[in-house]
Amino acid sequence: MAKKVAIVEDEAELATLIEYNLTRGGFQTRIFGGGEGTLRELEGWQPDLIVLDVMLPGQDGFELCRRIRMGEKLARTPVVFLTARSDEVDRVLGLEIGGDDYITKPFSPRELLEMGPFRIDLGARRVYQGGREIELTSTEFKLLEFFMTHAGKAWSRDQLLREVWGEQHFVTPRTVDVHIRRLREQIEEKPDEPVWLVTVRGFGYRFEIRDT
Repeated sequence: MAKKVAIVEDEAELATLIEYNLTRGGFQTRIFGGGEGTLRELEGWQPDLIVLDVMLPGQDGFELCRRIRMGEKLARTPVVFLTARSDEVDRVLGLEIGGDDYITKPFSPRELLEMGPFRIDLGARRVYQGGREIELTSTEFKLLEFFMTHAGKAWSRDQLLREVWGEQHFVTPRTVDVHIRRLREQIEEKPDEPVWLVTVRGFGYRFEIRDT
């Protein structure tokens, strides 16, 4: 089942943009306006992640985060703050009251890319699996980013060559297999028995959407 991401944002255009990108990434999303009753609605929906705008109508996101952490139903649910305020004091406050991360506007919606235990920081070009940073080559990074943004869909070797390697005509389908093997060695507990980056027999590869 797809992970559920709650988007608490009163700016409709931005909320829709975030929703679009997360949906493309394979997540189930729902937008909350942030007004009175939002906490009750969140507790009823039980998301796996909350993207929370700091500037909300009637209350700020910091206060809503406090209330989330004080309750029982969402106390352990990750919260990512979204705000135009980039002052270091605000960042520290947001994390001290229970936020897990902090993204400032303007931003690329794809900075929010997370799936299962994986998180990609596109700006810094870093990949994390749980709390561990994974060291990837440039091509391995691009390959993992592509799979995560197209999770659940099977891709042939020729399709992957076009999408990831582009017009490098000296690259062969065998190159895809080599990079897949190396990527599995980095992200799979048992590379020979992959659970994330699986082989689609007779066709190519697929990145699985899994609960963790």
